[in-house]
Amino acid sequence: MKFAVLPGFPGVVRSVAISALLAAVAALFPLNAPAQTTATKPGEPVTLNFSNAEIEAVARTMASITGFNVVVDPRVKGTLTLVTEKPVSRGAAMNQFLAALRLQGFTMVESAGLYKVIPEADAKLQSAGVTVSENTPASAEVAAGSQISTQIFKLNFESANNLVTVLRPLISPNNTINANPGNNSLVITDYADNLRRLARIIAAMDVANATGVEVIALKHAIAVDLAPLVLRLIESAGSATVGGDTSFKTTLIAEPRSNTLLLRAANPARVALVRSLVDKLDQPLAGSGNGAAGNIYVVYLKNADATKLAVTLRAAMTGQTQSSPTVAGAPGAAIAAASTAATSATGGQVQADAATNSLIITAPEPQYRQLREVIDRLDARRAQVFVESLIAEVSADKAAQFGIQWQGAMGNAGSSNIGMLGTNFSTAGANIINLALQGAAGAALPGAGVNLGVAHQTNGVYVLGFLANFLETTGSGNVLSTPNLLTLDNEEAKIVIGQNVPFVTGQFTNTGSTNSGSVNPFQTIERKDVGLTLKVKPQISENGTIKLTIYQEVSSVLASTVNAANGPTTNKRTIESNVLVEDGAVVVLGGLLQDEYSGNQDKVPGVGDVPFFGNLFKSEIRTRKKTNLMVFLRPVVVRDAAATGRLSVDRYELMRSGLKEAQPVPSQTMPINEAAQLPALPGSAPAAPAAASKP
Repeated sequence: MKFAVLPGFPGVVRSVAISALLAAVAALFPLNAPAQTTATKPGEPVTLNFSNAEIEAVARTMASITGFNVVVDPRVKGTLTLVTEKPVSRGAAMNQFLAALRLQGFTMVESAGLYKVIPEADAKLQSAGVTVSENTPASAEVAAGSQISTQIFKLNFESANNLVTVLRPLISPNNTINANPGNNSLVITDYADNLRRLARIIAAMDVANATGVEVIALKHAIAVDLAPLVLRLIESAGSATVGGDTSFKTTLIAEPRSNTLLLRAANPARVALVRSLVDKLDQPLAGSGNGAAGNIYVVYLKNADATKLAVTLRAAMTGQTQSSPTVAGAPGAAIAAASTAATSATGGQVQADAATNSLIITAPEPQYRQLREVIDRLDARRAQVFVESLIAEVSADKAAQFGIQWQGAMGNAGSSNIGMLGTNFSTAGANIINLALQGAAGAALPGAGVNLGVAHQTNGVYVLGFLANFLETTGSGNVLSTPNLLTLDNEEAKIVIGQNVPFVTGQFTNTGSTNSGSVNPFQTIERKDVGLTLKVKPQISENGTIKLTIYQEVSSVLASTVNAANGPTTNKRTIESNVLVEDGAVVVLGGLLQDEYSGNQDKVPGVGDVPFFGNLFKSEIRTRKKTNLMVFLRPVVVRDAAATGRLSVDRYELMRSGLKEAQPVPSQTMPINEAAQLPALPGSAPAAPAAASKP
């Protein structure tokens, strides 16, 4: 080992020589006690002269010079040459030692005051130094020295993912760079001197990608018409997104109230291009006799009815009362033709073209801009209301009948005068005298229920002398109807579920001549809907409350009068009301709670009142009928296409599942084992195949 002696530094050379010698001895005799070194004075420069020295020996020497605790990883093997021509400071000596290690694939990391010489590939896992840049990268605090450290750069404008591909080639192969999209930051582990270089690069690239918001006022053109045209020209000129980053996209928005354009571009050059296009397009029409007056504009409507909206705008322009938008025969063309003379005081005119659902406006530009703002507000998508109604009717009937009748003759059989004694009640199920006459004719028809009678034979004919009748009937009914309607806001909807029943309103018979004997009868018939009818007209208020104009009718034909001479009789229940309902709430419209009782009794006076014995001389019928009818309503506001789609899919799947459950039970003897089913909606998940039932 050689040492260079410089004039004026005898102590330094001696210290370095002693340290090097001790390190060499320690390398040759590793089991001996640690070598003793002679400490130099703090702050004195040192001269390094290592030629093919073991890395471990040099590391121990540097530890004695700098006073650091240095540990060498067993995997670090080899020699290095480290020579300084002039005395250098201890910090410079350590940096040169680190540079020499770096050339051989090793480095030194510091952790809790301990310096470890390890392979460079493991440095990123053991480095304890972490620096976070809270401000912009240009003014961020970066790790000092030349050791491996971890730096976190928080970006303000540029995307972290975009910078990863730019900076990765500038980082050592054994070190790492990662992007955190959550807070848009970069995490880089590398040598401190390279981190300082990367910080300057990041600071130069982390700049605003777009200008501030520019407001461009228009004088002649309409902002809502000019914005899409200019934006299409800019995008075709190459202002589309770069590298998938939307921050480079030019944004141009029309502000109808002030007739201005709001611009945000990627750079000032793009702003200048947009302003140039707007200046060229924002020009008055050429060839007009009085400037902008007399301009004709066509506005295509998206949701509103052009015919009705034209009437509203004309009334607003002229200050006249709005006429009705309904004309018999041709509601669209007739209204447009009847209102062509309506002209405002400023010369503006509004016509409707029903074929294209558009408005033709003739007005000066300032007036047209005002009309256009009103049109944009009125031509908004109208909300819809889905009305669910529930009509529940429960009825119960009960009747009881009891009666005893008897008849007897008094006198001799051969006498011409014979007396009769007995009872005959009209409330009984069968009259005893009628049954006796029918029995004599051989066609007796007793009443309903249990009939107990006694007859005796006279001259070969059985005569009924005693009849007892017992009968009890019960009946119940449960009717549930759920008609549903979907209609536009402030538009009436109607649903009818039932039958169209004929009713005879008149008849005439024309008798011909006596000789011919021809008869030409005819009847006049009127058909009426019998069943369930629901009419609803909703109106949505600003706070979401729904006003409903409702007409509900439930009618039916009385079964016992279907073939009546005067025509059938109908039962009818009607509700007509105006109510306020919250969105999605259930309201009861009305109902019928009816309880009817009737009782009829026939008896023999005096005798019929005797307890127990009096039942032989009376007949009684009792009936009771209870009816409960209630009508409920639930409106739901459907404001957009997505809500309408969800509602339709829900009802479709409900019907589809009902058809699946209504499949017939498979049978080997019957050739038909399946019913028609609704197909699955496009885009919906396929339903799981149902398990096959055993026959």
